[in-house]
Amino acid sequence: MPVYVYTGRNMRTNSSVSGERFSSTPQALAAVLRREQVSPLTIKEKKEGGLNFSFKKKVTQQEVAVFTRQFSVMLDAGLPLVQALDAIGQQHPNPQFKTILEQIRTDVESGSTLSDAMAKHPKTFDTLYTNMIAAGETGGILDTILQRLSTFIEKLVKLKRALRSALIYPATILTIAIGVVAVILWKVVPVFRTLFEGFNVALPLPTRIVIVASSLMESYIIPVAILIALGVFGLRSYYKTDNGRHVVDRTLLKLPVLGDVLRKIGVARFTRTLATLITSGVPILEALVVTAKTAGNAILEDIIYKIRERIEGGGNMTEPVRESGFFPPMVSQMISVGESTGELDSMLVKVADYYEEEVDVVVANLLTLLEPLLMVFLGVIVGGIVISMYLPLFKLIQVLSGG
Repeated sequence: MPVYVYTGRNMRTNSSVSGERFSSTPQALAAVLRREQVSPLTIKEKKEGGLNFSFKKKVTQQEVAVFTRQFSVMLDAGLPLVQALDAIGQQHPNPQFKTILEQIRTDVESGSTLSDAMAKHPKTFDTLYTNMIAAGETGGILDTILQRLSTFIEKLVKLKRALRSALIYPATILTIAIGVVAVILWKVVPVFRTLFEGFNVALPLPTRIVIVASSLMESYIIPVAILIALGVFGLRSYYKTDNGRHVVDRTLLKLPVLGDVLRKIGVARFTRTLATLITSGVPILEALVVTAKTAGNAILEDIIYKIRERIEGGGNMTEPVRESGFFPPMVSQMISVGESTGELDSMLVKVADYYEEEVDVVVANLLTLLEPLLMVFLGVIVGGIVISMYLPLFKLIQVLSGG
């Protein structure tokens, strides 16, 4: 749907107004503005591309969680749907989110359901969100569904933070280490190499290795940088393919320590998502499809579809979960109890709570262990290069002193 930039005049205050909104046609936007007591003067479609350096602020999951909670409180207090959307949209600090909420409000005013209006903005409101909103509208419990959604998104944001904490810190230290070593080899070692060329002494093996590495760095730094950039681009492009996702996700799950963290995050996300959908009244077959699409891991996604096939064929959920090899035995046991007692959603919530706490503990322990190890690694690499450069000087001093 195109975005239109408009200017106009407020009919009540006679003040100038301007902005931009989604609309199907300029005429539809003009009609909406007139209902809001704004007399439109100009309406032009916003052109994208070219030398346009105005970056849109992305709508974060945290902002969606805050909106969802505010929205549920307003509806619970008896505020009409359109008025609640207008109240939140008018005061929202993110212009992109504000524009989206205005478009949703316009669509709802035009007779669209809230879930259909939100489905037009999949980057902000994903399949899981719109399915739960649809279930809430059907069951007449929209405010309750919104409360569950806000809690779910907040917990999901917490899981993603745990994953980032597990990945970003070691990646940052390794990047700094590579950068420091590259600068030393590129700029510092050549100075020593020139100095050593004037000496008529045999260089120690560590010094020769560092000098060879420095020569390679000087000669091939640009091709190496290009190859690294192409490698990163190629890996990202490969990961966007179905086969690439499966290969990369399977490899990550096999990594020591990190693979265990990713597996626990996958279990927590799967159980939390499925429990939230089932509790909200979404049929289990439909809930499994939504859960698979939001699993975040291609291997887990395939497993969820297999679970759905078994249930659709008249089987239970416990057996395919146990046979998958992805889930720990405790998960299949809890699911078995839930299916036997008719409290599957409650058991899934308990599993999600347990594994979210497990992830927090594992990540905290991992970071505590990694910090000294990475510092030692950085010190050994940099210190080894420095010592290898000073070894010939020690030998020269011995020669000059007649030792």
